[in-house]
Amino acid sequence: MKLSAFQVTRYLFLLSAVILAVFGVGSLMRNGGNGALYVFYALAMFGDAALMLFCYFQLGTRKRLVYWLAVTVLLLNIILTIFDQIGLVDILFMFLNLIALVSLYLARKEFLPA
Repeated sequence: MKLSAFQVTRYLFLLSAVILAVFGVGSLMRNGGNGALYVFYALAMFGDAALMLFCYFQLGTRKRLVYWLAVTVLLLNIILTIFDQIGLVDILFMFLNLIALVSLYLARKEFLPA
């Protein structure tokens, strides 16, 4: 079974949303000295996961606004990851978002209205 760039892009959004939700739960479960900060991180991750899920479900509607929202979310994920403490997980997450952004660009004719 060969996946199209359209399907791959949508699955990458879903994968990113799942990863963000898992990290959000991990942040909530973290026992650290600054619990409020971890709650903030978790809420930010859940919000980002919700946006990624929204893009996953709405990209098939071929609306220009949804396409540009998806591009913006991916660019923000990449840029904000750079300004975080860079570790292996950050690099992998940034790479995943970069692959999704390139895939979104390559399949733009399938996502944008004619």
